[in-house]
Amino acid sequence: MSGGFQTQPFYFDKKLRRAERLGWHDHDVRLQRLYAHSWRTNYALRRRKNFTDITDNYGMGASQRIALNMEILEYDKSGKTKGKSFKDAFELMLRSVSDNGHSLEGCKMYLTTPRAVDGRRPVDFTDGFIDFKKFCDESDVPFTIVSSGMDELIRAVLTELAKGSDKDVVKDIAIVSNGVRRDATGKWFITWRHPDSAYGHDKSQAILPYQEYRQTHDGRGPTVFFFGDGVSDLSAAQHADILFVKVTGIDEKDNLKKHCDKAGIPYIPFFDFRVAKAIVGQIVRGDKTKDDFLIKPVGGAN
Repeated sequence: MSGGFQTQPFYFDKKLRRAERLGWHDHDVRLQRLYAHSWRTNYALRRRKNFTDITDNYGMGASQRIALNMEILEYDKSGKTKGKSFKDAFELMLRSVSDNGHSLEGCKMYLTTPRAVDGRRPVDFTDGFIDFKKFCDESDVPFTIVSSGMDELIRAVLTELAKGSDKDVVKDIAIVSNGVRRDATGKWFITWRHPDSAYGHDKSQAILPYQEYRQTHDGRGPTVFFFGDGVSDLSAAQHADILFVKVTGIDEKDNLKKHCDKAGIPYIPFFDFRVAKAIVGQIVRGDKTKDDFLIKPVGGAN
């Protein structure tokens, strides 16, 4: 822990156990050392994002949250001259939950308790998540969650949702995120990992050290797989070696896709971790390269 946060784990010398057996070609030399991340708890969890669901039901409501998301996109698009930063907007969302009298413990219970109407939880693991994590473990590919949420809530949800032997699958996941503090009355507040950043937690800081490492090691080093979907991923999207973007076909949920299309950032679309596992597996084995899957928008899309 550093400053109350989990220290970012780095694997500059991490080698894939199968590297020699896979027989990489010269153009795949950067894949000889792999570093894979599922970087968002919202990817591990399906149906509705955990903090989104809390804000919609315990806080300001969906309409105000969606309006703030549009302001975040406008802030990024305008070069920080219009709209609201992610940090300012997200803090308003979370504060609306706390101001309405909901404890963090109550939020944990809400997210992990089956609903009476249909027996389903507000959130659950995205299809294929556990198998994808097992695949990473078996392939000796480190797996980290980098989230703009709060570590305490993320860990509690992961632990509660995992059943039986699956608890062993999730217990070693490193969570690099924001923190939480409580005042004397028990009211809770988010504590930002990067308080001077407009993102609160600048996820690009989890990626850039790998680019810097390669610059001093003749282009060799770990390859970063980054999985994202929303406005909190904007800072990291342009720096990932291989960017996976969740695409649902629902406009309000596809904010990262819209950003990449407008900015001309290449990405691999996917819907769940079953798709992700199949694609990552082919890249890891050397059957295909990222260029076989990348969408390369020209930029300026509406």
